[in-house]
Amino acid sequence: MGQHRELVRSLGLCRYAYTEGRIDRVSNNLTEDEQKRENRNRRHFSFRLNVFFFITFFAFSILIVRLAYLQFVEGDNLREKEHQIGSKSLPVPPIRGNILDSEGREIAYSISTQSLYYTLDVKMKKDAGMEFAAKLVEVFDRLGDKNGKKLSVEDVFEKMDLTGRMNSSFQPRRIKTGLTKEEIAYFSEHQQEFKGIEVFEESIRQYSEDRVAVQLVGYLKKLSGAKDLKKYNDINAGQTDKALKYIETEEVGYDGLELMYQDELRGSNGIKEYPVNNQGEIIGPMKLTKPVKGENLVLTINKDIQQVTQKAIMDQIHFVQTAKGRQYENAHPTTGYAVAMEVDTGKVVAMASMPDYDPSVWQGGISQKDLDAVQFFQYNGTIKEVQPPYEKYEERKNHPSSLVYLGSTQKPLSVLVGLNEKLFTTNSTFNDPGYFEFGKEGHKVRVWNASKAANGSLSPTRAIAKSSNAFMSAMVGNRLYMQYKGRDGVDVWDGYMKQFGLGVTTGSGLPSESAGVIDYYHEADKASSQSALIRASWGQQGRYTTLQLAQYAAMLANHGKRMKPQFVQEIRDVNGNVTQSYQSEVLNSVDYPDQYWKTIEDGMAQVPVQGFEGVNYTFLRKTGTSQQDVGKRSRVENAVFIAYAPADKPKLAVAVVVPDGGYGGWGAAPIARKIFDAYDEKVGLHGTPRKPQPPADTENDSPDSADAAGHGGNAAANGQ
Repeated sequence: MGQHRELVRSLGLCRYAYTEGRIDRVSNNLTEDEQKRENRNRRHFSFRLNVFFFITFFAFSILIVRLAYLQFVEGDNLREKEHQIGSKSLPVPPIRGNILDSEGREIAYSISTQSLYYTLDVKMKKDAGMEFAAKLVEVFDRLGDKNGKKLSVEDVFEKMDLTGRMNSSFQPRRIKTGLTKEEIAYFSEHQQEFKGIEVFEESIRQYSEDRVAVQLVGYLKKLSGAKDLKKYNDINAGQTDKALKYIETEEVGYDGLELMYQDELRGSNGIKEYPVNNQGEIIGPMKLTKPVKGENLVLTINKDIQQVTQKAIMDQIHFVQTAKGRQYENAHPTTGYAVAMEVDTGKVVAMASMPDYDPSVWQGGISQKDLDAVQFFQYNGTIKEVQPPYEKYEERKNHPSSLVYLGSTQKPLSVLVGLNEKLFTTNSTFNDPGYFEFGKEGHKVRVWNASKAANGSLSPTRAIAKSSNAFMSAMVGNRLYMQYKGRDGVDVWDGYMKQFGLGVTTGSGLPSESAGVIDYYHEADKASSQSALIRASWGQQGRYTTLQLAQYAAMLANHGKRMKPQFVQEIRDVNGNVTQSYQSEVLNSVDYPDQYWKTIEDGMAQVPVQGFEGVNYTFLRKTGTSQQDVGKRSRVENAVFIAYAPADKPKLAVAVVVPDGGYGGWGAAPIARKIFDAYDEKVGLHGTPRKPQPPADTENDSPDSADAAGHGGNAAANGQ
């Protein structure tokens, strides 16, 4: 065996020696050029081999880096995509937060319910639609809640909205809410018979049956129907969080506090997630992420005071419509407005725009019938111009809107302007002959007092008590014109008005709030600056909202601080924790000597007024009967009233406006009395709630001065 291995080894060495020798011989036989070429080929081969290894190394390096990036950077996203491919998710609309009164009582709240929706078949004709509606009603009557609201065939057909007047063609129409288990089961089993019908679980907005401040609270619309508002135009732009992304079918705030506090009230979406196979079929149980309920608003509005205010307005309207007497003979009220605001905090405890309506008509889209019924009542007449509820335009144009002139309620401010501009002093007197005359010879215009009363010698205080148009015209309007000449005087007047919140918004933040309508610049251009200032001095050159009047009255009461109206005193989360509280805010202030304030207060204390007989608190007030020409009617009288109480330490300011309501002392003041009493009973004008006292019977009472009897005269808006 050893000899064999040795033989193999010897043969291998011989082969090696032979090969080497052969190579040497071949190499020795090559020419010099051939050797160079051979060496060059060897170098090229080495270079190519190195390039190959480098490229391979580089490619593997990129692959390793990419794998690391996918694992550590994109891992979560890729897993999410993998999850999405294997699952299907549907958003669940959020549950809206509640709106509570100042004592925590529900005004608006949301409940979970099962609702029946219909998706429009564009080919369906009216006859087929009525037949379809009849089939639905038959099921509702047989299986629905026997104590619930009954729907007629006409009601259901209107909700189907075949013409697309209230909904877009692709938008599902809500037919009925609050389905019973039997109804749900029946429609699930008979889907083929009711094409386009689906049952959805949703959150439904409910409002107090007592109709508490409905225009202030506002209402909801489907997002798909609310995109005419700027807020919702691109509400989902850039939003990647599924919980915060708005759903086309969800209901959103469209007016009032529902719109103003949409972000706080909304909450966040839930998610329904279903596992699916590669064909999109559900292959497992649903996983639910519950929606998060929105935050709750606790309002400054007190339900009891609010309801007293609403009832007082409607009772007074009905009374004036049927009352006898000179002060009522030209009054034709159909609407009334009132605001009660705390003097030092700006908290609004009552805001009523009457008549009101049932806001539940907006649930799931309002029908044309219901829209026609509420069109004059859906808007808040205390903050914007609202037309009177006459269906025919030809009749409606003959009646005033919610924006009326101040009338004599302007006069306390006019006296303050005169004193601060040094047009007269607190002790100055004016002999009032019953009128003031101005203008060029041959074109003189007379401004008369109410009933053409000649009041004789008047101080600024007595001028307010007697509501003298002549004093205001001569001592304020005309002297301001003489002091500044031309348009500069109008600018000075405008500055004072805006300082007291007249001609600017109140700062409340309520959607669509009006700044009012000022006429004195138009009068200056059309007639003269003198005419504009004279007429403005007794309240016939600016039409303002009831909220503006309440803010103005509160500013008189607190001696010069314009308070921001507050409607929400705090916001709470679903667990009742306060997440945001509100503090009083002074928008601007004026600083006048104490004797100026005392001058107007002494005058306001002497103003005769209807409806406050027997009150057990002191109060300061000013009545007003503004006049305006409306359509075919001239000198329509609007009842206006402002007051605050107690007189020594004011707590509450109230403004009341009754368009077409006659004299302010009769048409508006009795409403304010009931508001003060309600506040005194519930909160306390002196800090402690007082036991209720029955109001005096005021039907036959009569103030003993021309002021309450007529600011009506207010001197003829036309200067006669």
